[in-house]
Amino acid sequence: MRVVKSAEERKNEILDVAEQLFAEKGFDNTSTNDIISKIGIARGTLYYHFKTKEEILDALVERIRCEKIEQAEAIVSDRSIPLLERLTGSVLALNIEGGIGTEVLEQIHKPQNALLHQKMQERIIKGIVPVIAKLIEEGNATGIFDTEYPSDAVEMILTYSSNAFDELSGLSPSAIEKKSKAFIYHTERILGAREGSLTAAIRKIFSK
Repeated sequence: MRVVKSAEERKNEILDVAEQLFAEKGFDNTSTNDIISKIGIARGTLYYHFKTKEEILDALVERIRCEKIEQAEAIVSDRSIPLLERLTGSVLALNIEGGIGTEVLEQIHKPQNALLHQKMQERIIKGIVPVIAKLIEEGNATGIFDTEYPSDAVEMILTYSSNAFDELSGLSPSAIEKKSKAFIYHTERILGAREGSLTAAIRKIFSK
């Protein structure tokens, strides 16, 4: 008996299979035919949801972004965890590691995918700023931070970190250490935090 799935169910099935194949074979070595064959659907069904393999990748990026922000929100809202631990945890929740995460990151860092890279950064920053800003507001109330512009402060720090730590592979250990110290120094001043108070939290983030 033929199983009829809703459009949303079918779309997610395509993304699930594409995610698996991208992780197993790599994005470049996976064709739309591979995805179609794995699911057992008509080509027209795939094209109804995604016109190209790049559209599938774009949708995967968006799905990963939403999942990561949901994880960060759950951490931020758990007040049984100390504020600075929630700050560290919420940022670490945005990390995409292993499997499809690695493949997605490799693709968006390619020169031909510069626009996709920019879109992903903009999406993550736009989605996470209001989440982390809640922590900054809580920190203001408890004296950990002292800034009149929590959202702007978070946006500045995230943009700074994205640019400063996007490409570290070619740097020497001493250059990386210098960047880390500079980032901690400026982050504490942007947030109005006591000098040295964010060192442990930030180093934990960049050691992952």
